[in-house]
Amino acid sequence: METILKLTNITKTYKNKNAVDNVNMTINRGDIYGLIGRNGAGKSTLMRMITSLARPNAGQIELFGQTSKSGLQQGRKRMGAIIERPALYESLTAVQNLEYYQRLKGVPDKKVIEETLKVVGLTDIEKKKVKDFSLGMKQRLGIAIALLNSPDFLILDEPTNGLDPMGVVEIRELIKRLNNEYRITLLISTHVLAELSLVATRYGIIENGKMIKELTQAELDEACQSSLKITVADAYQASTVIETVLKTKKYKIVGDKEIHLYDYLDQASVVNTELVSNGVAVVSITEVGENLEDYFMNLVQGGGVNV
Repeated sequence: METILKLTNITKTYKNKNAVDNVNMTINRGDIYGLIGRNGAGKSTLMRMITSLARPNAGQIELFGQTSKSGLQQGRKRMGAIIERPALYESLTAVQNLEYYQRLKGVPDKKVIEETLKVVGLTDIEKKKVKDFSLGMKQRLGIAIALLNSPDFLILDEPTNGLDPMGVVEIRELIKRLNNEYRITLLISTHVLAELSLVATRYGIIENGKMIKELTQAELDEACQSSLKITVADAYQASTVIETVLKTKKYKIVGDKEIHLYDYLDQASVVNTELVSNGVAVVSITEVGENLEDYFMNLVQGGGVNV
């Protein structure tokens, strides 16, 4: 699997404080990588270093397998990015904005403007000035600017921030289309976790400048899987009953006194009866399950930091 971006021990210091602290991160071709963190966690600073808008104090950036200065320069020509708000000229039309950025990026193909507007769903707006666009239209125009050089790797910083529900859906579908149809690898930062979970294939969770967890969608699904959380006096005794009496191995022992049972979800009373009748002291049985937002909050508030 080709690695598009690899960060090794990246650190950025402002006024003797690490805004990004020894971060390691890997993005592979085809990923929609969701970078998750609270405001001020270091997401935008990290993206600014990847795009050369800021310089790291320590660590190494690898783009498309290259780490040298010239290699990174070439790699960044294969990138598109919106960091914070897209810089748009409000008194110009969408086409005029794209013509300006086409010249700035040195993109020679004149047809690229029309094609890019179609990709982002901005058509029949030839005379409309950007100042009259909705926020969602402005966001799509910003993405169009980032797509002018036909990038292999696209970075979007908070692409749905401030959008109404319809605008959020439009950006979500655009992200999926760019990934599926145009084979673009994406790095997306956001704090709208419910929306991110509908598009991302991999995640990185950053807190206080530190990368505390990287995981795939499959790993997240497993971590957030619904289960019966069973608190008992002896988890290993309970596991024996679960296997021999309830005839299932769909469980996980969590410590000495807790089991997560992924079977019998609608038969908690049956599980309780069988455990008790076979000598297991049951303290409680509750059904649990998480979404991405729950997982994130439990991780950052529960001290699950890999240092």
